[in-house]
Amino acid sequence: MKGSRRTTPHSYATSPLLASKAPVGRSKFVVAVLALVFLVLLGRAAYVQVFANDFFLRQGEVRFARTLELPANRGKIVDRNGLILASSVPAASIWADPSSIDLDDAQVQQQLGELAELLDMPYAALLERLEDQTRAFVWLRRQLEQEVGERIAALKIPGIHQSKEYKRHYPEGEAAAHIVGFTNVEDEGQEGVELAFNDRLAGRPGSRRVIRNRLGQIVESVGDTVPPVDGEDVQLSIDSKVQFFASQKLAEQVHAHKAKAGSVVVMDAKTGELLALANYPTYDPASRRDLTGEQLRNRALTDVFEPGSVMKPFTVAMALEAGLVTPQTKVNTNPGYIMVTGSRLSDIRNYGELTVEGIIQRSSNVGTTKLSQMMDASYMWSVYAALGIGERPQLGFPGVASGSLRPWRSWRPVEQATMSYGYGLSASLLQLARAYTVFANDGVLLPPSLLKREAPPVGVQVFSPQTAKAVKHMLALATAPGGSGQRAQTVGYSVGGKSGTARKQVGSNYAANKYRSWFVGLAPIEDPRIIVAVMIDEPGAGVYYGGAVAAPVFSQVVQQSLRLLGVQPDIDVKPQIIATVSDEEVLQ
Repeated sequence: MKGSRRTTPHSYATSPLLASKAPVGRSKFVVAVLALVFLVLLGRAAYVQVFANDFFLRQGEVRFARTLELPANRGKIVDRNGLILASSVPAASIWADPSSIDLDDAQVQQQLGELAELLDMPYAALLERLEDQTRAFVWLRRQLEQEVGERIAALKIPGIHQSKEYKRHYPEGEAAAHIVGFTNVEDEGQEGVELAFNDRLAGRPGSRRVIRNRLGQIVESVGDTVPPVDGEDVQLSIDSKVQFFASQKLAEQVHAHKAKAGSVVVMDAKTGELLALANYPTYDPASRRDLTGEQLRNRALTDVFEPGSVMKPFTVAMALEAGLVTPQTKVNTNPGYIMVTGSRLSDIRNYGELTVEGIIQRSSNVGTTKLSQMMDASYMWSVYAALGIGERPQLGFPGVASGSLRPWRSWRPVEQATMSYGYGLSASLLQLARAYTVFANDGVLLPPSLLKREAPPVGVQVFSPQTAKAVKHMLALATAPGGSGQRAQTVGYSVGGKSGTARKQVGSNYAANKYRSWFVGLAPIEDPRIIVAVMIDEPGAGVYYGGAVAAPVFSQVVQQSLRLLGVQPDIDVKPQIIATVSDEEVLQ
């Protein structure tokens, strides 16, 4: 065609560029480099697959393998009748993998807002825990109720997970708090029986090795599963019904007398088992926010005081046992006081001539002082020591106090005299309750126990049966009309006991207006079934004598406890209290 230009097809085979030959050296270099790269890759593969296989497997496990702890079910704490005082219930513990949570996603933000409400935490606090995107694990909230855990799971938030744990449940709440104690979030005992018997209760956790994917989901189990071993149950000597009633009456009396605190111990007179041990103020072991040391103190076991007149029956028992007096021996307490190495020791009034029985009935300091002057200090010390004063009771419970009893060689005459009516030595409420077992068991001192006993314990003979019986009769007189503990009488049951009122020591001196009020006694008096010890600390309503403040609690606790224990009444009519002397004298 005219004007057209004919083009000749290009032949690549004849291209001068392709026809030229590459230098031999360059070709060999390229091949050598390729071969070297191949050898490096082959060597690396051999290193990874063969020589360093264990190392890389471990690294993989570090990133994706987890050992899950399978928690053991903590043993139950039950009372003597099998009623539960503490048990473990399943709970949900919520944790997060911040590295897999997209905090910029609007839907995730909305879900996290709902999560914060279920966790009962501010939304800002939740975001603060999740902001470190390099972390793969962070706890959000431990031991939530299962229902809350189910609602959280329903949100299906990526990166939010939960583990099954156990949470302690305390049905008796404040009433048994100082006995049972509590655990922390790791299910380890922190106070009370939970701490004292932690090894028995805790059991042994199991384990399970698993592989998780990047979303935290378990995709494979690795190795054998080690099953958990559940903890043992612990059965206490406590009767939960007696415990509840004792704690209730104690709290009422502390409030009624505007007191600082109080304690009560109920002991089985036949076995030494503790049936109740209550303190006020107390706390709820399931809710311990803002818990104070005043609430936490188990005063009946840890606090020691000068017990005052509740020690007088032991002074009389010593004199009887030594054959120095009989119950009807006359002791002249005129003129109502006695001088001992320059110190004046007084009664509230001049009781004149009293029998030994009358010394207990009227609670005469002069009378017990004169009895102490008949005895050697070494003898008095040996009896106090045999009663457990100055020795820590073997209860297996944390913080049990030993009290104090100084060596007899260091006693001055005035100190020997004041010890005869409860000053110059110290004891806990538990020690006093235990000491009174000698009057309930023919002179035999029983060891206390917080665990239910299957057989009677072996006691220590401190006094003869004759001495114990004589003093027991005196304790009954002390609660009869004209005695110092009239308000300890109860409906349907005979009682015996001794009140005490001791000034509190502040520094090296005794406070002018701070007292501790005591009452320790037993019932029914002829065949004692229980011993009840009561202490009210710093009553502030104007009345402070043990016979007025502590004895009424004793009366109420004795009556209800004996009924709960199925003990038949031993008297037919309601006792009539006839005040034959002034209240100040009767209630000391």
